[in-house]
Amino acid sequence: MIDDFDLMPREEPFDPFSVVLFKALQVVAFLFFIALIIVAPKADSGKVDSKAEFLISMDWPDNHPDDMDIFVQDPLGNVVWYRRREAGFLLLDRDDRGGLNDFVMVNGSKVPTSTRQELVSIRGFVAGEYTINVYHFTALTGRVVPVTVTLQKLNPKVTIVAKETLEVVDGGTEKTALRFTMDEKGAVTKVDRTPKSILQTFYNPRANGAKP
Repeated sequence: MIDDFDLMPREEPFDPFSVVLFKALQVVAFLFFIALIIVAPKADSGKVDSKAEFLISMDWPDNHPDDMDIFVQDPLGNVVWYRRREAGFLLLDRDDRGGLNDFVMVNGSKVPTSTRQELVSIRGFVAGEYTINVYHFTALTGRVVPVTVTLQKLNPKVTIVAKETLEVVDGGTEKTALRFTMDEKGAVTKVDRTPKSILQTFYNPRANGAKP
C-alpha cells in the first residue's frame, strides 16, 4: 500500500563502479587527514610568537603606593618613558603609577589589582649600548623600596639575559639598573651596572653619548 504512493525507495540495481569510486574517495580523505597530522607543527611551550625581540620588566612589591618609572635609552639616543611611550624600536607597553591606575574593569566596575609592574619591549635590533634606569617618581612611604629589573630575550625562546634588584627610597631619585650591549644580530655581548643618567640627556642631548 505504501509502495503505491511511492514513499518507500525501490531497490536500485547494483553498480560496482559507484562502489569502487566511493571507496577510493574514502581512502583519499583518510590519507589527507593523516598528512595533515604529520605536517601540523608541534606545540612548543617555550616559544613566544611575538613581534617583540626583548622584554624589559620593572617590578616592585605588590600593593605598594609609590610610583616608579622606567626609562630606557637605545644606542641612537631614543628614550621611552611615561611622556614618550614609543621611540625607535622601543615601546612602553605598561605605565604603572602605583595605586593610582592599578585596576581592571569587571562588569563596568573598577577592581583594584595588586601587581606593580612596568613593561618595555624592544621590537628590532640596533647595535650598541642600551641603558635601563629606574626613577622614583613619588615616594609616599619614606621607606626603602626594592625594585627588580629583568631583561628577557624572547626569540626563538624566552631566556633571561639579566636580572638586577636595587633599592630606592627618595622621590626624584634616578638609578641605573642595567646597561647592555647588543650586536647586529640581537645577541647581548655585555651587561653591567655602571651609572649613567638618562634624565641629563633631556637637558643636554650630547651628554652620556646620546646623539642630537
